[in-house]
Amino acid sequence: MRVLVAVASRHGGTWGIGERVAEVLRARGHAVELQEPEDVVDAQGYDALVLGSAVYTGHWLPAARAFAERVEAGGVPSLVWLFSSGLATQPAAAANSPHELAALGAALRARGHRSFRGRLDMAALSFTERAIIAGARARAGDHRNFGLVEEWANALADAMALQPAHQPTGC
Repeated sequence: MRVLVAVASRHGGTWGIGERVAEVLRARGHAVELQEPEDVVDAQGYDALVLGSAVYTGHWLPAARAFAERVEAGGVPSLVWLFSSGLATQPAAAANSPHELAALGAALRARGHRSFRGRLDMAALSFTERAIIAGARARAGDHRNFGLVEEWANALADAMALQPAHQPTGC
């Protein structure tokens, strides 16, 4: 299958999760493109979409939200999954539950959403971001669990294996 993994990441932590998802899907035999949402016009021609975003102050990044709107308007692949990455000190489900997730999932007919703990590098943050993080009492460090990411990506590959691949026009 042709799979688009589109990831909005402000400081690279969420991008790393997207890279691991793409690696697993490639290893399972899928043709995977890993892109930043702002670099992709739409998802036409893909059999599956994995869309992820970092979560800041309870919201997905604007680039991910705008991409979801473009996909909805231009045609949604038959298989869509979403993931979020956010504060590492809170339980993943609580920290990574963006307010717009239910609407995004419904609009894209997503088969599911997964929250992952993120990476917090205080040196990479702006003054404003550091102030917000201080209020949330977040712990610096890399709290991503790539074993869980790989497990999830393998479950996606299993689901893709049960679906017919896209056939180009003329076949």
